[in-house]
Amino acid sequence: MTPPLSRRGVLAGAASLGGAALGAATATQAQAQAQATAAESRRPAKAVVFRDVRPFGAGESVDLTVVDGKFTDGPAPANAKIVDGGGRIALPSLVDAHIHPDKTTWGSDWITRRPANGIADYCEQDVEVFRTQKRPVGERAYGLMAHAVTRGTRAMRAHADVAPAYGLAGVEGVAQARERLADALDVQIVAFPQHGVVRTPGTAELLRDAARQGLVDMIGGIDPISFDQAMDEQLDLIFDLADRYDVGVDIHLHDRDEKGTKVLRGIIERTKALSLRGRVTVSHVFCLPLLKDAELASMAKDLSDLDIALTTVAPSAELVLPIAKLKEYGVRVGLGSDGVRDSWSPFGNADMLHRAHILGWVTDIRLDDELTACYTAGTHGGADVMGLPRVNFESGDPADFVLVRGECVPQVVVDMPQRDMVVHGGHVVARNGELV
Repeated sequence: MTPPLSRRGVLAGAASLGGAALGAATATQAQAQAQATAAESRRPAKAVVFRDVRPFGAGESVDLTVVDGKFTDGPAPANAKIVDGGGRIALPSLVDAHIHPDKTTWGSDWITRRPANGIADYCEQDVEVFRTQKRPVGERAYGLMAHAVTRGTRAMRAHADVAPAYGLAGVEGVAQARERLADALDVQIVAFPQHGVVRTPGTAELLRDAARQGLVDMIGGIDPISFDQAMDEQLDLIFDLADRYDVGVDIHLHDRDEKGTKVLRGIIERTKALSLRGRVTVSHVFCLPLLKDAELASMAKDLSDLDIALTTVAPSAELVLPIAKLKEYGVRVGLGSDGVRDSWSPFGNADMLHRAHILGWVTDIRLDDELTACYTAGTHGGADVMGLPRVNFESGDPADFVLVRGECVPQVVVDMPQRDMVVHGGHVVARNGELV
């Protein structure tokens, strides 16, 4: 069979047959594009004024002007839409830096979970849930992700299982949900080999397919030593795919001992060798909170030098990352909600304000600045990990925010009031817990 011509080959052939005609067509296309651009520039800006709001709980209310999805300190255009904030607190929308929406049973019938002893048992139950759920991944993921929007989430990094038991159904289902919520939620998808990269034959090929087809933003990994029992093979494969197909890396690392630090060193070495600075994340990283101060400082410096980001889901006082200490070294740290009502746990709700509350609870804090830092971990921290601009209500910032009734940020973290209004890109996307 004759191989199809590349675009370059087609153009070359056309030029040899009729260069003048092609040139005329190209000129026409360029003219049409110029006209479209000019028309766009003449189109009235989409402007909204959010009246009577209190950014970060300020004592006096202000009006926030948004033009084409971003805050501006300029005068409000004459055609601006007016939205009354009723004196509510305006807070940056939250970012879920680590969630598994493909696994969820959110919106489905209750499932009864069996005892599990380790990741392999959980994986087996994952497969059962996948096979017995009446609703496909795309529907379940959409339900959970839409719920997250109503609770004030502006963006999430979604890990979707990739394994022979599912093929790429998890990735494709989350992508479908992302498309349906494109106007309300920014989503990065990770091809996550929950069943192991090496221990489960066929997984490596699926990861390669997901990256090669452009289905995912990142390639994941999981406990290269303790679970996969092949650190170099797993890390070499993952980092090679990231380098070859221009995607990021996000690796689950649960080990709490020297195995965890050994893997972390392996990740650091490969990030440096392949010039992937700023494109690598390690999730959970349970070994870090257990390091002595000097060891933690040394590791934090190396992570910062290569701009390797970290995420935590605040599972307990012993395993939550030392966010404040890591930030001193410039390490990006995001907060996530992890699994939600899946075979691993009946708990979870994809509400990142609740997760900020949990972060404060497990770390036993009580001071206002500490409570505010919990909220910041769920906003700026996640935005930094995902490479998104922060929201500080300054000119040029994206207009992604929530309006709530309350006194101040610390009180909001503790009381978790209803998100009365959720705004994404200057548009109201949810009111009173429901999508608009």
